[in-house]
Amino acid sequence: MTLEAGIPLGVGFRVLSDGPGDSAARVAPEVTVGDYRDLDTLRAFARGCDVLTFDHEHVPAAHLRALEAEGVTLRPGAAALIHAQDKGVMRARLTELGIPCPRHRIVDGPEDVRRFAEADEGAAGWPVVLKTVRGGYDGKGVWVVRSAEAARATEDPFRAGVPVLAEELVDFTRELAAGVVRSPHGQAVAYPVVESVQVDGVCDTVIAPAPGLPEPLALHAQELALRVAKELDVTGHLAVELFETADGRLLVNELAMRPHNTGHWTQDGAVTSQFANHLRAVLDLPLGDPRPRAPWTVMTNVLGGDYPDLYPAFLHCMARDPGLKIHLYGKDVKPGRKVGHVTAFGADLDEVRERARHAADYLRGVIDE
Repeated sequence: MTLEAGIPLGVGFRVLSDGPGDSAARVAPEVTVGDYRDLDTLRAFARGCDVLTFDHEHVPAAHLRALEAEGVTLRPGAAALIHAQDKGVMRARLTELGIPCPRHRIVDGPEDVRRFAEADEGAAGWPVVLKTVRGGYDGKGVWVVRSAEAARATEDPFRAGVPVLAEELVDFTRELAAGVVRSPHGQAVAYPVVESVQVDGVCDTVIAPAPGLPEPLALHAQELALRVAKELDVTGHLAVELFETADGRLLVNELAMRPHNTGHWTQDGAVTSQFANHLRAVLDLPLGDPRPRAPWTVMTNVLGGDYPDLYPAFLHCMARDPGLKIHLYGKDVKPGRKVGHVTAFGADLDEVRERARHAADYLRGVIDE
């Protein structure tokens, strides 16, 4: 999708891919198949590139620092990206900056989890959320433990070979996301704050803008995201995922320094998409207008389901709703795998939400009419 945004600008891309069947590899003109965890592969790939950017956070931090030391331009840079790679580093830095986060602590075993929940000053109480500080996504690498006994029985987090972060289980009313884009020379833009609806730890639906969000709180979320981008020296798109609490507070949950699922609505619903603005920032071009094109845009993810081939479903979805936008990623369909998304936009939120939901469910095979 970033490559698609670069075509009108004549921007050339080279893609490092795990395999030739990966989504970007299917459409990129120049593809290197290799392991992003191998430094020599990264060095060879970077040779001749003007700038490197990312669609995930899993390239080893030490490799990124080595590339920068050798003169390779990374955007975002290794010093910024570490805050999206390591939840422990992220929590420590945001706390240092006075940015509100859930109560948290690095723990080394079940007894340490118990102390965090019961014995520490300002103890978090039960339940407690355990997260591996590196490598988790879409609910993976996350465990909820509800008692000291459950913590003693939960050995998986401590077998992963990486530190474990314990956090309070926040009693939030909903999840929000603030997307911003920042360029090397410091220009920045903010997209409308969206509501993100999760199902089984996976983003299901994004509503732009977040319904019923008071304007002062929306502005606070945007200002918070812009501050994080500046303080961490982020270049490109930054998604700040937030908890909204019943008493009107915002707590930072996660950071992502790349185009993000909560920003996919911008492809069809904003004047300039997150992909186009990320590319502009990476190339240090003036940023585009982030304003929405319609009062409401709803993006719903399409997960793999009963239909191994999604294309026959196009006939129904497109005929029923000519204004619908369908985006498939070229992935093999597997149950529960995120294989695409749909977007709908318009003036009536209930209608827009129903259109997006119907299309996603039909493509998945949940409904057949």
